[in-house]
Amino acid sequence: MEEELQPLKRKRRKRRKFRLRGIVFLLLVVLIAIGTYAFIQYKSGVSLADNSEQEPVTFNGDAANEDYENILVLGVDSRGEEQSRTDTMMLATHDKVNGEIKLTSFMRDIYADIPGYQSYKLNTAYYLGGVDLLADTLRHMFGVEIHHYALIDFSSFESLVDVAAPSGVEIDVEKAMSENIGVSLTPGVQNLNGKELLGYARFRADNEGDFGRVRRQQQVIAAMKDELVSFTAFPKYPKLAGALQGYVQTDMPLTDQFKLSMQLATGGSGEVQRLTLPVENSFTYGSYSHAGSVLDINLVQNRQALSEYLSQPLD
Repeated sequence: MEEELQPLKRKRRKRRKFRLRGIVFLLLVVLIAIGTYAFIQYKSGVSLADNSEQEPVTFNGDAANEDYENILVLGVDSRGEEQSRTDTMMLATHDKVNGEIKLTSFMRDIYADIPGYQSYKLNTAYYLGGVDLLADTLRHMFGVEIHHYALIDFSSFESLVDVAAPSGVEIDVEKAMSENIGVSLTPGVQNLNGKELLGYARFRADNEGDFGRVRRQQQVIAAMKDELVSFTAFPKYPKLAGALQGYVQTDMPLTDQFKLSMQLATGGSGEVQRLTLPVENSFTYGSYSHAGSVLDINLVQNRQALSEYLSQPLD
């Protein structure tokens, strides 16, 4: 009886082997297909920026730590000029422990003590010495660590939005907007394309002025974060990663950019906390012949507010 069962057992083992090989083969086909798709999409994203990948850059960032990472995010309206001032200056803080994100916006009219120069508006630091001088100015004034930076021109921002969110980014436009932003926006919840989203973020022709503009910039970043961590955004990552190489100047390697994106997508509460410096009741309006209208800030009060908000020790 045992001898009669042996051929049946051998046949079953062969069938199992064939099934296992079939499953392995199918997995390989799927992996190759996914890899090919990702590569094609990545190259497609690069081509959107005319294959003009950013040159390798150096940045004197602070040493990494295990608890958090501070990234200086800059928006520049270059308009073809070799030197320009930063229109947007934010510190994006990634809490590595819980995966949360905090945004700190610095008003561009802060009267800043720029190392090696006389005091000017904060956004002049980039004009005088690029990212390193602006980062040193923020370190000197606020005692904050800056580990990496990312800089994008506004025209490139429009293109990146259209890659990341082809159907637009949902924004609740609080009022009619058209003055000096290149688009006309009507009130209400709507999906904005890249040009419209940039116009929304730059609008300041109301009583809030620059403070309203900064608030909307933070709102746009939070909305983009929500868009990028949604399940439907995952297939767009390869193409977006390719576009980032041409549109965004940063010292962060591509692998670190992707790792950070995945951490944000899978961890944290999903909420983006926001702070604007100077904080309320911590500044006065001033004017200087060499700098124009500025914000004279109470530095001690703002350093304390930043330290409490970030839960980070400041130098």
